[in-house]
Amino acid sequence: MYRGRLQRDLSLWVGKGLLGEQTAAALLAEYDSRPASFSLGRVLMALAAVLLAAAVLLVVASNWEAIPRPVRVGAILALIWAVHIAAALMLARGASAAASGLLVIGAMSFGGAISLVGQMYHLSGDQQTVMYFWFAIATVSAILFRSGAVVVVAGFLSWASFAVYLQGNDNHWIGLDPWMAPVMGAIVIGLVRYTGAERARHLAYLLLIGWLAWLYTLHEEITVALAFAIGGMVGVVLTAAPMTQIAYLVRSAGAAPAFYSFLVSAIGFLLLHIEIESGWRLAVLGVVTLAASILAIVLHGRDNGAVRYLAYVTFAAEMLYLASVTIGSILGTSSLFLFSGLVVALVAWIVIRLERRFSAHAREEHA
Repeated sequence: MYRGRLQRDLSLWVGKGLLGEQTAAALLAEYDSRPASFSLGRVLMALAAVLLAAAVLLVVASNWEAIPRPVRVGAILALIWAVHIAAALMLARGASAAASGLLVIGAMSFGGAISLVGQMYHLSGDQQTVMYFWFAIATVSAILFRSGAVVVVAGFLSWASFAVYLQGNDNHWIGLDPWMAPVMGAIVIGLVRYTGAERARHLAYLLLIGWLAWLYTLHEEITVALAFAIGGMVGVVLTAAPMTQIAYLVRSAGAAPAFYSFLVSAIGFLLLHIEIESGWRLAVLGVVTLAASILAIVLHGRDNGAVRYLAYVTFAAEMLYLASVTIGSILGTSSLFLFSGLVVALVAWIVIRLERRFSAHAREEHA
């Protein structure tokens, strides 16, 4: 899809005399030489690895009563060693897709091995400890093989570990275990930076947002919602700070840090609207929400489309909500629709003007 757009743009620029044919051909050839970001073969290989790993786990779950214990342990250990050795050989030959599939099988088989040993020898321990150990093994495997596929496995294991905790503790905060969710999220982000598995970073960010949402369910108080709104906006400002270290981290992480920071802030403002339904506090909250959306657009709107469109949605939703609350109680239904239409038209006009300004700035920078 992107290649088609790139080829059309290059042809257009060549036709306008902005680019030579040889340069355009060289640019297209350079793009074609890159490894594909999406490959159906890689997806099918990953799916096959997951299915084979699931088969291993199901076989382990059957308990293999007819097979002696040493044979069972030896078989699962042999499988783990075999897939990792085969993965190393595949990496040496440049078959990265097959290696990734084998590493996924290996990472999943560790969970089966832990379960098998626990079944056979009735070892003491709980499911939560098993998930921690499984995540740790996947982390080590991702580091040793620098495998993005195993980072994805580790990301899902962090989610599974958090789910096991919630299920086993009736969603209550008990001990230090709840802190493991953000710790695992930070580890996954570190693995993403080490392996280059860019898409896996969203698993970590979504885990952190899910953890924050769970915190609100524990303390459904306005102070928690306010902390989300303020903390998210602090993140938005920091990700736009001109400081060298932060600027480098933000650029290397793409749009994600600023977007998820503003998403946390937007969730905080939504929760505040649930807590505050009327009065002067609602008016102040509406103005602050609109101001936060504008600030996000000013700081990140030009270079970060994800933040820009989320800010547009937040701004428009707040405008419509305030219109429905303040004007809806005065006007009739038809008048409310008319007023809402005018509000949407105003928001659309603002968005169009901003988009034109961002495009003009982009053209000036490339001129």
